[in-house]
Amino acid sequence: MKLKLWMKIMKAILALMVISLSAYSLVTGEYRMLPYTLLLVGFMLFVIGIVEIQEKRKVTGIFSFLSSGFVLFVSLNGLLG
Repeated sequence: MKLKLWMKIMKAILALMVISLSAYSLVTGEYRMLPYTLLLVGFMLFVIGIVEIQEKRKVTGIFSFLSSGFVLFVSLNGLLG
């Protein structure tokens, strides 16, 4: 029960961080924050995958994990390249 609550809190925190970074980039026109935003989106998708697997929605959880891997790869490629 505690893990489920913790994951929902983490999902909400990550979502707020993604929204705030995206809004900052949109308002200022500074797009150097995009890899960091994608990194946070990747972590958020990973947490969503864990929650979905715990709630017995395996197809959605696996899709979230695959999406998370792709987004993390793209964001790390943007940060390191």
